[in-house]
Order: sequence, then structure tokens, then C-alpha cells
Amino acid sequence: MAIVTTIRRDAVTLPAAELGPDNPLPPLRPLDEMHRIDDRDRDDLPRDMARQIGYEPLRSLLPARVRDGYGRERAPRELDALVIENDRLRATVLPGLGGRVASLFHKPTGRELLYRNPVFQPACFALNGAWFSGGIEWNIGATGHTTLSCSPLHAARVTAPDGGEMLRLWEWERLRDLPFQVDLWLPEGSDFLYVGVRIRNPHDRPAPLYWWSNIAVPEECRVLAPAEEAYHFGYERRLRRVPVPSYDGVDRTYPAHSVHPADYFYEVPDGRRRWIAALGEDGEGLVQTSTDVLRGRKLFVWGTGTGGRRWQRWLTEPGTGGYCEIQAGLARTQLEHVRLEAESEVAWLEAYGPLSAEREGEWAGVVRAAEERLEACLPRERVEAAYAAWRPCADTEPGEVLAVGSGWGALEVLRTGDKLPGTPFEEATLGDAQAPWLELLRSGSLPEPRRVGPPGGTLVAPHWRDMLETAPARPLTEYHLGVAQWHAGDRAQAVRSWERALPLAPSQWPLLRCLAVADQEAGHHERAADRYAEAFDDLCRERRDDGETWTSVTAALGREALDALLAVGRTEDARSVWYRLHPVTRERGRFRLTEARLLLAEGDREAARAVFDDGFEVADLREGAGTIDELWARITDEPLPAHYDFRMRPAT
Repeated sequence: MAIVTTIRRDAVTLPAAELGPDNPLPPLRPLDEMHRIDDRDRDDLPRDMARQIGYEPLRSLLPARVRDGYGRERAPRELDALVIENDRLRATVLPGLGGRVASLFHKPTGRELLYRNPVFQPACFALNGAWFSGGIEWNIGATGHTTLSCSPLHAARVTAPDGGEMLRLWEWERLRDLPFQVDLWLPEGSDFLYVGVRIRNPHDRPAPLYWWSNIAVPEECRVLAPAEEAYHFGYERRLRRVPVPSYDGVDRTYPAHSVHPADYFYEVPDGRRRWIAALGEDGEGLVQTSTDVLRGRKLFVWGTGTGGRRWQRWLTEPGTGGYCEIQAGLARTQLEHVRLEAESEVAWLEAYGPLSAEREGEWAGVVRAAEERLEACLPRERVEAAYAAWRPCADTEPGEVLAVGSGWGALEVLRTGDKLPGTPFEEATLGDAQAPWLELLRSGSLPEPRRVGPPGGTLVAPHWRDMLETAPARPLTEYHLGVAQWHAGDRAQAVRSWERALPLAPSQWPLLRCLAVADQEAGHHERAADRYAEAFDDLCRERRDDGETWTSVTAALGREALDALLAVGRTEDARSVWYRLHPVTRERGRFRLTEARLLLAEGDREAARAVFDDGFEVADLREGAGTIDELWARITDEPLPAHYDFRMRPAT
């Protein structure tokens, strides 16, 4: 007799780094995002792809905050988990970490179908920084890893299409202001985890939409997909069409055959079943398939080069085996946004499960045989039928609440009065972060802070910007209005709002910092350095203690000020900023790297080299960044030590 599908609470204990505080400065510019292409490649692309690559690129991370407060010291920590289980599969979900499916275990074979990371180690890969590797992640928002990678989602029990239990995850995605849900269930006796996804646009305007389901699998595999061509995208940011499986004489469907990190976006022909599989040497592995709305399929490889191997060790534990990623998305590539019309929604069904097939041999025959095996295990019609059965259940109101996400959705529901069946954003979830905006909504006035401290986050959507424009023009309101105007592209008006607030503001450093960023963007680097120096002076006069809040903001502003001052050769002023950082901040790897830059700028090459010799780890080193190797090359002609080698692009 089959075991009835169950959902239960559990905990996963892992060596884990603390996430630490978010960066308190508003992110007026995106982090360096890798998913951009050289303009030379656009003319050769299909028209729909070229149009979607140019559609609504991300201008800033607002209203999200950068998450860069984590380190690399790990200690055993319990992570809340939700386990969905039948007699065939056991899926472990981490609701506090973006709803990540950390494990998918197939009981009959005793196999873990995913790459299960043995540690929780954030690294700077998400759009807003902190991200971790392993499992299945749900990427919504804009080109790159979601800002929700390390954030909690709402979770609850819901009745599944077959009358059993289904796990619903939902949240309000803030970059594009879109609510979404992910429903996971295991029909009795099924070898496949079903996942229904729905994204809604409740607004009266179209919205850019991005989605990729990202599946980490052991890299000792061959990846199969129904395609004869792919778009290759590497860290040199060139997009080109290549044959599958081989180009340049190498079969790229084996991750171990690539030297450099790269993406391969498979061109699955229209009408062909959408699927992708990763099979080990024994022909066993995982397959993902979906309804046709989820059209894209992708392979990401780290490659065998020193940089790719260093990143693998950076994200997990040395000696635990590497991974690659197979993915599925709404567009052909991860460089694109699709258009979600006003007051509409998009939905699809995915299925994840084991596949056993021959992986060696002539490509077309291997793919055809694997597709036949998939059809025998999970017919395409069954996936379509499961989708049709799930759609009415998508509106079912959740039952027992299993986890709680943010209060931002509740604030938006209060603003509009809209009901979103199936995804309740309850008023009880409102918290301190939403409190001033709730006051603005109800009274038309943004409250001034009761005590001195960094200003909170800014809401930047058009309706909130309109409210700020009509609110009493007090300093904090003008500050937030300027941030919202900057996000909207009205930079001149943003500067006027910040300048208007300066004479009356009890804290000038937040305004001066925004004005310094505006100066940098306008090419006024000397004036930007002046304003950064003045802002840091003001902050140091204002800060009240050495607690987390003030340490965090001093580090964030100090880092930007040091960069700005060094960029214009003002080493004496940069050294003054350095001395006023908290001692704990100066010991962080990011600031040890900055110290080496400062020493080199002061002419002390030997001391700069000594910083490298002493050793440091830049916990928030950005994906694709060349800061370490570029500085090393300015210090010495010696080869870059392996533990500093994070280079991801071919030598030029």
C-alpha cells in the first residue's frame, strides 16, 4: 500500500556562516551584473530575443538592500526545513532561504538527485549580494540570481489536486512588484515532484518578468537536452550561437570538458517537449520537464580552470565534489525579460524526478532514447493533465501556516485593497520596516525618526513616489523622494530633492552620500570625493556606539569613501577614513584588500605585498570581479597565488 504524502516540519543542521546585517545605504546602482552582452552581438540575434534583451534592464536594486554583511566563519546551525514525502521521494525545502529545495532523495534507489551542499556559505552572486549554491532555487525578478536567495518566504499547507497535501510558497517580489507562488506536491506513488508556478501582475501597467528554475547537480555527468544548437555566453560577455553537442572539437555536454565558466542556452525547437537531464557515468540522474510556457533550457559549467575550481571550493567544502547547473526559464536566455501584461498572470507546471538512460553515443540517438525513457516514466500528456488539475487549486486558500515571509505584500494589499486568491498577505505580517510607509499610506505624512540612525529603506514604485511628492516636505521625506526619483531616472530632480533637504536635516551624511553617487555618475569625481569625505566626517560625529547598526553603516560608507578618494589620488584623506573605521571592520577581508590598495597608492609596495602574504579572504567578492588579480599585477610580476585566483574569463 502506498504511503500517503505528508508535509512535516524539520530542521537541517549545517556548518553555516551568519548572514549578518544588510548594507544600510540605498543601492543607487546595480552591483556589477554579468548578464549583459556586447552590443556587437545584438544584430545577429533573432528579433524577439534582441527585443527582450533590451526590455527594461535593471537600473538599480531599489527597493531591495545589498546583503554584504556575511563572513566565512561557519559554525553548526539549525535551518528550518519543510519535508514533503511519499513512498518514492523526499523533498527538503528551506522556507527561510528563498524556498530552496535543498534535497530531492529517491528512496527506491537510495540516490540524492541534486547536488546537496554540505555547508551554508553565502557569496556575492545574487543581484543584491548574498547567495548560496546547491539544490533547486526559484529565480524571479531580473537577469541574475534573485534578491530573495537568502530571504524567507511565506509557506503553508494547501489541498493538492489529488486531495492530498501540497506545500505552497509565496512572496511579493519587490524589484518588479509582482506576487508569485510555488506549489509543490507529490502524488501518491509518484517518482516525480510536481511544481506549479504562478506569477501575477496586479497593476494597471505591463511589467518586465524574469524566471529561471536553477538546479544544481553533481558535475560528473553528461547533460542532455533536445537541441542541436545553443547560445554560448561566457564571462567575456559575448553571446554566440554554437552547435550541440560539440564545438571547437570538444563535446561541451560533459561539464568536465570545458575549461572556463560558461552558459549554454539550448535552442529547443518549437513543438518539441521541454526537458533537460543530467546523467552520471552509470546513466542514472535527474530530469526536469515542464509545460511549454517554460521554454528555455540551460547548462552552466564552472570549468576545469583554476578560477572555476577556486569558486567551487569557495562555495562549499574542499573535497566534497563539484557541481554544475541545469536550468529552465521563460525566455531563451537569462539575458532577457519577457512582458507580463497589466492585470494578467502566467503559470506553468514543472516536474523533477529520476531518469535512467544511456548517455554515451551519437547525440541525436542518445537524446531520442532519453526522451523515450522520459515519456515512458512521465508521459507529456500526464504533465499537461497535472497542470490542468492544479490550475483551479492555485486559488485555494492556504491552511496551516508553516513559515512567514516579509510584510511588503501585506502593505501592497492594504494600499490597493486587492485580494489575491491563494496568496494571502496578512496584515499581521507587517513589521517595523513597513511601519513608516503604513503611516504615509494612512496619514499622507512620513514620520520623522524618533532617534538618530541610518534611514530605513525607500519604496520607489510610482504610487509610493506620488505619495512622497505630496507629503509634507520634511528632510527625511525629501531624502526618500530623491531616492525614488533617482530610481525613476529623474536624476536632476533627485539631486534637487537631496540638496533641498540638506539645510534642515539633522543627519547630513545620507544626503551627502547620495549626492556623491550622483556626482560620480555625472563624471564629477573630485566633487564626489569631497562629498564622500564630508559625509564620512558627519557620520563619525553622529554615530552613537560600536553596535551592529553603526559599525555596519560606518563600514559601508567608509568603503565607498575610500574608493572615491583613491580614485582621485587623495591618499591622505583616504588614510584618514581608514583610521576611523572600527577595528573589527579593518580586519575584514574586503578592507584588507583596500588597505593593500591604499598602501600601494602611498608608494609602499612592500607593505602592500605583505598584506597578500599575510592572507585574507574577501567574503563578498563579486562573481566575475577582477579586483584581486588586478591589484596583484600592480604589486608584482609574480604569478597570482592559487588561493587568490578567482578569474572566470579566458586570458586575452
